[in-house]
Amino acid sequence: MADIRIRCPKCEWEPDGEPHWQCTCGTVWDTFLTAGRCPGCGKIWKDTQCVPDAGGCPAWSPHLDWYDGLDEIINRLKEEIEERWLQEVEKQQAPARH
Repeated sequence: MADIRIRCPKCEWEPDGEPHWQCTCGTVWDTFLTAGRCPGCGKIWKDTQCVPDAGGCPAWSPHLDWYDGLDEIINRLKEEIEERWLQEVEKQQAPARH
């Protein structure tokens, strides 16, 4: 599988595993441990802000855009699914043998 690197899509700052993000409920956590879901209230953060105080920029980006390397994995999964579909279609179209 491809290497997935987590980094800000705007400045390429890489999170250090510290709890830099705070939810509106007050919970402070590392958003990348939960894929953007607050462990306190369950709110899903579609966008994630970079952390200027830790060396990043102040920009907000879609959370999934932080995961560098997902495109290759998704394309591979699509190819596998297509291959399975084609095999299934071929089975359905094959004449029945008695």
